[in-house]
Amino acid sequence: MMKKIFFITLLVVVVLTISGCNILGGTGYKSYSDSFFDTFNTLVQFSAYTESEDEFRLYFDHVQSRMQELHRFYDIYNSYEGINNVKTINDQAGIAPVKVEQEIIDLILFAKEWSDKSSGSTNIAFGPVLKIWHRYREDGLSDPASATLPAMEELREAARYTDLDQVLVDPDESTVFLPDRRMSLDVGAVAKGYAVELVANELRVMGLESAIISAGGNVSLIGRPLDGKRDLWGVGIQNPDQSIVGSSDNLLDVLYLSDAAVVSSGDYQRFYVVQDQVIHHIIDPVTLMPATYYRVVTVVAKDSGVADFLSTELFLQPLERSLKLAESLDGVEALWVMPDGSQVATEGMKKMLRSEGATNQDN
Repeated sequence: MMKKIFFITLLVVVVLTISGCNILGGTGYKSYSDSFFDTFNTLVQFSAYTESEDEFRLYFDHVQSRMQELHRFYDIYNSYEGINNVKTINDQAGIAPVKVEQEIIDLILFAKEWSDKSSGSTNIAFGPVLKIWHRYREDGLSDPASATLPAMEELREAARYTDLDQVLVDPDESTVFLPDRRMSLDVGAVAKGYAVELVANELRVMGLESAIISAGGNVSLIGRPLDGKRDLWGVGIQNPDQSIVGSSDNLLDVLYLSDAAVVSSGDYQRFYVVQDQVIHHIIDPVTLMPATYYRVVTVVAKDSGVADFLSTELFLQPLERSLKLAESLDGVEALWVMPDGSQVATEGMKKMLRSEGATNQDN
């Protein structure tokens, strides 16, 4: 059940503030909202202020078709006729370079760049290890009574083939090559946020001034609300101890912000249970086991791809290093929820939190 419902993570307050079709007196805009569930294994919700439903439908159709396309490009599990995607790259590991679309080249280079800017813990070449954990998680969800952990020997052997520097990208030829057949890419820590950012930027170019794209735990905010009442959007942060589907009472806090991205990574999103122990999906590259520093890390940045990457990267670092990294990056703010429920936030993040006195007015 958790696999199907974790996508509501950052959505509750967003849905409460803009849903359906509402006529906004005096502003010339109406709010519209629609959703789909056929990309990135999550619900994508799109809400916007436009002057007509036809205008909204134009933007919504672009969001859906583009997210479908990017989902196929970044898919590591399925092949599609006429498309070389990330799965194709993995299938051709140790055999031949694969010519791919520019969006795949750009994603891989983006992940490499941000790995260099950080500690390198978030590694799209970590596929051999994550593939093992995925198999054990799927088996554990299918047969909970028989759920087990992978053998450390198996994980260590797989970790030998996770060197990101060995992912060979030729931008001129638009090819990607994994030189060892045991290598594989897993772009799950960045692809969804990166895709949302691409789509949000395309909508801006198309002329959209006010909207929200929410894809699971990835929220991108275009402009500000055009309801004539608020200057800032309200985005809820899910309480990891509460049911993910529910009311705003289940929120840990609310962020007030505009024209930015919010992404959360947490131990409650994808997991299975082994002997009463929750085994989540964010794997520490040092221990090769689920990271245990935090319950949730929420990141605010201008770019949804950056926020997505960093929400995992900060989750994988002990607090001192995680805080230092966040504070070293311009335009990045973060909130950490510790295992005991206590919270740590950057100074900039505190200014956005309702619990710290923030409101939906840009004072």
